Amino acid sequence: MVGFSDLHERLYRRDNVPSSADRTSFSLSVKILMLTELSIQEILMLAIGAAGIGVSKSGFPGISMLHVVLYAFVFGAKDSTGVLLPMLVVGDCCAIYFFGRKAVWHQVRRLLPPTLVGILIGWQLMDRLNEDLFRVLVGFIILALTIVQVVRMWRPTWFDQVPHQRWFAVLLGLLAGLTTMMANAAGPVVALYLLAVSLPKWELIGTTAWLFLVLNLLKLPLSFQLGLITPSTLAVGAAFAIAIPLGILSGRWLVSRVSQKLFNGILLAFTGIAALRLIGLF
Repeated sequence: MVGFSDLHERLYRRDNVPSSADRTSFSLSVKILMLTELSIQEILMLAIGAAGIGVSKSGFPGISMLHVVLYAFVFGAKDSTGVLLPMLVVGDCCAIYFFGRKAVWHQVRRLLPPTLVGILIGWQLMDRLNEDLFRVLVGFIILALTIVQVVRMWRPTWFDQVPHQRWFAVLLGLLAGLTTMMANAAGPVVALYLLAVSLPKWELIGTTAWLFLVLNLLKLPLSFQLGLITPSTLAVGAAFAIAIPLGILSGRWLVSRVSQKLFNGILLAFTGIAALRLIGLF
């Protein structure tokens, strides 16, 4: 791991001016290695994103795209996945503590195999994509998930005859695996499936918590192998992880008192705008 003094020397050495691509990588390395190099705005974005992880784990999957967008803005789309993954494991553990006893294990077993296949496909793709292409791909994934969620909100009867067929679980499981490996943003896909099979609110939250704990734990060695998780990224995650249980407590309070349909609708609007920004349309 390159130390901060080495990076500082590299930046200011007149006879070794880094290229534009090197400066981008160097800037990311400094931000990860030295939290003091983060601006106040970036620190606020990371704290909000960490709290968003907690809220998303407490029954508001539409907000799961918030931390993806905020962390991608600070660290880049691909590198941010390594920062986020250990934080998501923390969120999963907290969610299991509060909601895990309500899990419906039949649905976990049904969705898990195709999701694991999707993770392996995503693992292979990540090592072959450059930063710009990956950012655009994440944007399209988020946009597609947003559209699916909107359709589900407005036309729930479209899925009445489909959810209990095997191909439906396989299709959404593959999509969830790809998305969780490449963008840590599979929450809306899993929520769509569990809503379609008519799980009650608390059972949906508990089932999601156990499913994502298994998936995220399995993703850890893959992300280590890709070089996305390092001691430096773990340090960044640890610095902001305290906001995760606070987000879960807030989400638990909200899920009992606020209309989830309205709450997710507002979040979907913002995540759709963020997806278009990642794609580069504005």
